[in-house]
Amino acid sequence: MDSHHKHVPGAAAPADYANSGYGYGYPGSGYGESSAQRSLNDYLLILRERIWYVVVVFLVVFSSALVYTFSQTKIYESSASVQVLRQDPRVMQTEAVVDTTIRSTEDLNTLVRVMESALIIERVNQRITGEDLRQFMAPYEKGRWGDPLTPREVLGANRRITPLRLSLVVAVSYRHPDPIIAARIANMFVDELIQWNSRVRIDDTIRGVEDLQIRVEQQRKRVDEQASALAEYRRKNDMVSLDQRRDIVTEKLKQLSLYVTQTGARLQESEIRHKQVQERVASGGDLAELPFIAQTPIINQLTQQVASHKIAIAQLRERYRDRHPRMIEASNALAQAERELTRALASSAASIEAEFESSKRNDIEARAALKRAEDDTLELDRLAVQYQAQERDFKINEQILAEIVARMRETNMIATMELQNVRKVDTAVPSAPNRYVAPNIPLNIGVGVVGGLGLGLAFAFFVAFIDDRVKSSFDIESVVGLPLLGIIPQIKKMEQPDKAQIVINNADRQVAEAFLTLHSSLRLRDDAKDAKVILTTSTIPGEGKSFTTTNLALVYAAHGDRVCVVDCDLRKPNIHKSFRRENLKGVIDVCSGAATLDEVTLREVQPNLDIIPTGGRAKNPTQILNNKSFEIMISDLRKRYDRIFIDTPPLAAVSDALVVLPLVDGSIFTIFFNKVRRKAAQAAARRLLDSNVTCFGAVLNGLNLAVSGYYYAQYYDKSYKDYYVVASSSDDEPGTRDEKEPAKASV
Repeated sequence: MDSHHKHVPGAAAPADYANSGYGYGYPGSGYGESSAQRSLNDYLLILRERIWYVVVVFLVVFSSALVYTFSQTKIYESSASVQVLRQDPRVMQTEAVVDTTIRSTEDLNTLVRVMESALIIERVNQRITGEDLRQFMAPYEKGRWGDPLTPREVLGANRRITPLRLSLVVAVSYRHPDPIIAARIANMFVDELIQWNSRVRIDDTIRGVEDLQIRVEQQRKRVDEQASALAEYRRKNDMVSLDQRRDIVTEKLKQLSLYVTQTGARLQESEIRHKQVQERVASGGDLAELPFIAQTPIINQLTQQVASHKIAIAQLRERYRDRHPRMIEASNALAQAERELTRALASSAASIEAEFESSKRNDIEARAALKRAEDDTLELDRLAVQYQAQERDFKINEQILAEIVARMRETNMIATMELQNVRKVDTAVPSAPNRYVAPNIPLNIGVGVVGGLGLGLAFAFFVAFIDDRVKSSFDIESVVGLPLLGIIPQIKKMEQPDKAQIVINNADRQVAEAFLTLHSSLRLRDDAKDAKVILTTSTIPGEGKSFTTTNLALVYAAHGDRVCVVDCDLRKPNIHKSFRRENLKGVIDVCSGAATLDEVTLREVQPNLDIIPTGGRAKNPTQILNNKSFEIMISDLRKRYDRIFIDTPPLAAVSDALVVLPLVDGSIFTIFFNKVRRKAAQAAARRLLDSNVTCFGAVLNGLNLAVSGYYYAQYYDKSYKDYYVVASSSDDEPGTRDEKEPAKASV
């Protein structure tokens, strides 16, 4: 392939975008998704675009909060309090049947749960009767679902038990639309708690005394029976002579235990030596290497003799050959010494095995003797153990009887005392008419404000989240993965030729200035200023790629470059319509050899601008663009023109642009504002960049000026309007094209 098929000098490869001045990668390279992040300003712009969503949701939530607040019945709360004593009042040092000591937070919480139990609610319910019950239930004639509530349900739902922090005081509160009834019910809960606590203590104490009396009678009978059995046992057995015999056997047992320890140690030592000898013999090793064998005098002497003979043989070998008489004599002496050493080692191994067998027999005999002595000791101890067990049981049961009798007397005394570990501190009083606790107007309004704002913001960002169309520079540069080259405002309705030549007919001066800025951006880029062949494409049809191609070509032509526009959209050609020309001959004819390049070129459609139409629609556009003739045509155009712009079909529909892409110096990706979805644009851009041909960036078409302030206030601020008006007034002055061009800036 020719050199013009590669990158122009200084152009950045797609993979180099992450290190370029734009700071963004391309999809698939790992940079596009991670290097650019949304800033706070991006979220503020999202919020500004959808501010009415926030306002509407806020008004709905806030109005609902107001309606709910002012439609609620006023609820009054009255509170009484009780003090929980850590210990019962001590009249005498006795232990109660029920331990009510408050030792930890868990104990206090247990008492609080008792206050909240259904038992206390039921006892209060039983106290409300007659007219009091009618007044109490009047506000609750209908429940939440239309069914009437029961008094028990009402009491449980509106009662609140609250331990006061860092104290043993518990507040008992009740809420009711009538402040007098609220105070009365709160006091009832406290009274019922104290009465229940007192009754429980008395009932438990009485039951405890009755149980202790039964246990005393049972225990006394058991003690009497054990005393009789112990006396009979002592009469039948001579306990003194039995103790003397046990002492003799015990002394003998100690001596045998010591002897067994000694024989076990000797056995263990001989067993270790025996195992080492067996392992060395099994592995074919040298027994002389074992320390306890090597230290044997005869083994040590023979080992030295073998070593001496080997040294002598080594010295003689330096002077004589192996068959020399002196060598034979020395070898025979060495063999004799080695045989004697082998016999000595075998003898040592046999003596070690005999020592092991002897130690084993001694240990077995010692253990057998110890076992017989132990059996004798156990036999002698049997009677003593039985006696001691009976005596111990008797003493334990006698002590238990004494403790039960003492406990019964103490409990009998406690039953006559009224002790409380809960006492009333404050009595509930009715609240003032203006001191209601519900509805909480400031809280409800605050919740309405915060909830309205929160739900409004959440709804706005949710709408922004599900709206995945490309509309912001963040979408283009971070999600799509291309730098933003320029922004073209939305054009009012006009015919296609007028729109395609808007930079020279000045139908919309703001759009014309946008193309001049785009031209300046390309001139300032190192990889684009020297590019001769530029391809334009898009994701889907209708994104303005042909519109961008023709107007950008006209800008280059107006600046003195010889420009040619080649229509390679063989499926749906548009370039000839943009200049009101016929599409009789073109690219198809050149590639098929039916016409020459000069015959199909429409010259000077505008000053310095030629176009090459398609020459109709092709049934096999991909084969035509892959033809060698097309490559030759592009090569010839490079020699004739300064700039060649190639218009191609969208990437999402067909692959024609990818076929042409290796023949160009760079590409421009057009995106229509708020039309194409992010994933589709990202996939198309990835296909464009994977070709390893420089993509200069993206051009955003059709920006709606009504919302441009949300995303591109820096480009289309209202204060810029005067510049466009002034420039428009001088359009007819000759020779002012270059002076009217705004300062070149990179988007």
